[in-house]
Amino acid sequence: MSSANQNDATIPNSGNSTWRRRLIVYAAVLLVVFLVGLVPMWLKSRTYARDRDAAQSSLQISNLQNLLANSAIDSRRGEYEPARQAASDFFTKLGSEMARGSDSVFNDAQRDVLRPMFDKRDDTITLLARSDPASADRLVDLYTKYRQAIASAPPR
Repeated sequence: MSSANQNDATIPNSGNSTWRRRLIVYAAVLLVVFLVGLVPMWLKSRTYARDRDAAQSSLQISNLQNLLANSAIDSRRGEYEPARQAASDFFTKLGSEMARGSDSVFNDAQRDVLRPMFDKRDDTITLLARSDPASADRLVDLYTKYRQAIASAPPR
């Protein structure tokens, strides 16, 4: 009887061991199938994220350019208060973007060219607040310098 007890004891263990091996194999196959589906999707999402970030950078640059252009046009038309507000928004947003440093939509060369624009900020806004027609020429000059700075070195 003792040998019968030993055989009874080993039979359930060998069935249990086979069941565990199958479970491990199935889990491994499932993991491989999951990764085969995940990796291409992950690579595609990285590409889309890079494209999205580039589009957002271009949009930010264009929005700043539009603010400055709107300010110049409004000033030229004699609508000084909307021009002042647009110019103020431009300088505020440009300052925020420049303060981001390496995370900015501008690269180092662009930031170096754009930094001197802040020297004329207070004078320009004061001219607009006084409804001075000379503000239109000042804004057109700033707009031209902004466009040259953006064109001088493509954003990253």
